[in-house]
Amino acid sequence: MELEKGGRIVIRLRSDLAPLAAERLRTLSAEGFYDGVVFHRVIEGFMAQGGDPTGSGSGGSKLPDLKSEFTNKAKFVRGAVGMARTAHPHSANSQFFIMFAPAPSLDGQYTIVGDVIEGMEHVDQIKRGAGSSGMVSGPDKIARMRPAAAA
Repeated sequence: MELEKGGRIVIRLRSDLAPLAAERLRTLSAEGFYDGVVFHRVIEGFMAQGGDPTGSGSGGSKLPDLKSEFTNKAKFVRGAVGMARTAHPHSANSQFFIMFAPAPSLDGQYTIVGDVIEGMEHVDQIKRGAGSSGMVSGPDKIARMRPAAAA
């Protein structure tokens, strides 16, 4: 992933934990789905969320929602990448979030799809949102996001 303001972030997808979600991110990235998409919800000390082409937090891809792939084999620690969803556990689609810090309350409740293995310093620079919702005014964008094999 290349950020519009500069900075490369490398995410190792965890097909061993979440094969459906990993394939979804791989497929959408290969199609250029995430190019120009913003980090619409960013909460200091918690996470940066993106992957919604509408930038509103309620959008997704045209593909069907995914079955949850919750696990206790990994934890939501700094750099973990999770699939965002509604209150319904089987509603993840295209949105994802990157953790700034551990959040044990998410363990076993959300799908862990990957880990940032390079560029966490760029994640740390993503513009923060306001209030408890973390909605961002003038949010930072993903310039380009592709699977490593297709880079």
